[in-house]
Amino acid sequence: MKRKLSHLAVTLFISASAIAQVSPAISSWIQNTTGITGRHYISGSSTPIVDATYPANCQSVAYNATHVYVSCSGIPAYVIGPYLDGNPNQGGNNTNLYKIPLNPVQNTGTPTATTGGTIGVFINGVSLFDYRDGVSWKNSTGAEAGGPIPGGPGDGVWNRDAIPAEKAGFDCAKGHPAGTNYHHHQNPSAFNLDQVVISNVCNLYLADGLYVIDSTVHSPLIGYAYDGFPIYGAYGYKNADGTGGLTRIKSSYSLRSITVRNTYADGSSVAAGPPINATYPLGRYREDYMYTAPTSTQPDYLDEHNGRICVTPEYPLGTYAYFCTVDANWNSYYPYAVGPTFYGTRVVTEGGALPGGLTTYLSTTDVADSNNENLKLTIYPNPANDIIAIQSHLGGKTNRKVELIDALGKVVQTQILYQGSTMCYFDLQTVYAGIYFVKVTDGDNIETTKVIVSK
Repeated sequence: MKRKLSHLAVTLFISASAIAQVSPAISSWIQNTTGITGRHYISGSSTPIVDATYPANCQSVAYNATHVYVSCSGIPAYVIGPYLDGNPNQGGNNTNLYKIPLNPVQNTGTPTATTGGTIGVFINGVSLFDYRDGVSWKNSTGAEAGGPIPGGPGDGVWNRDAIPAEKAGFDCAKGHPAGTNYHHHQNPSAFNLDQVVISNVCNLYLADGLYVIDSTVHSPLIGYAYDGFPIYGAYGYKNADGTGGLTRIKSSYSLRSITVRNTYADGSSVAAGPPINATYPLGRYREDYMYTAPTSTQPDYLDEHNGRICVTPEYPLGTYAYFCTVDANWNSYYPYAVGPTFYGTRVVTEGGALPGGLTTYLSTTDVADSNNENLKLTIYPNPANDIIAIQSHLGGKTNRKVELIDALGKVVQTQILYQGSTMCYFDLQTVYAGIYFVKVTDGDNIETTKVIVSK
């Protein structure tokens, strides 16, 4: 089978699925039906502050034949903050209304570049930004300028990458605010669950992120880009047709082999940027990267937009999909989610009033509830020695109580997996080696999984 499914087949499938069943673009949003509100940390305190007036996740979902309308605060259910780089902002209720096409189309003309600000939205209503932070090199001053740096904009020739440059300012969930707009530039999975941990912010300020990277399952659908195509996490099927097993889906961008910054990857000469040294290392600027198109033997590498046409669990006949790329250590890797250009036609709009004739979608009436999907969680890793993560791929419809129970039936630890929060975990530092059970209840149902703690 050819590596790529035809775009026509994808378009026909999406159109047909909208008629035959509820589209994932309608059913995947995490709706707030329990009244859960946002929470945040302030520097120096590991006790979350409850933001009682900021509803978390999405407040409503409605649709017609062509679009889905998602109303959300922009505040997640997981705890956000603090921002240890001195960022004075805090996420707030942004009352966003997103109009997303149910039948997105490929842009067959000149690709549209991603821009600063929101370029997509995660299923919990949190904004997705691209790589940039508004800072670029300014030749006249020999320094970076723009964004949060006072003194006016930079030249816009060598544009700073927010992920390495602002690492100290990301919270445990790898997010931070611009004004009141809390957002992620990158894979929204907690720092302390990466294979190699590059930030210690989670040590005191515990948070969970939107999902947990798990190499044993296809990553969940975690959002939609502003062209209407879905965004997935870090793992997917190796081959576009759904075969080949599961693998980390890889970026086709790599660092250029340069010693000075005076050309772009296409060979064109440009105004010189900063020297390449410990202060301004390769990878600090978007222009430090080059794209190499994947070959037929690299089906798990993405195109120049950081996506591919492929089969996914939600789209069994295929769709174009973006992936949140990470390296072998699960650290975020350029271009992180979507970009530097869109695959499709950028059509999502924000704000405005709801039109008439919409059908309201309630996640509590989803057929998944009758199949007890609320309790079908992934326990990872198993065996474990320092941490056990409990992951929900769907986002809970209700609050769930999670207990770690020893072989004698004693409850060792208890956590609450809040509605819309897709992960909680047990710290095993004080837990002895042995056989344990993770018990999950949602008030009506119970599911228990055996786990092994090895030291």
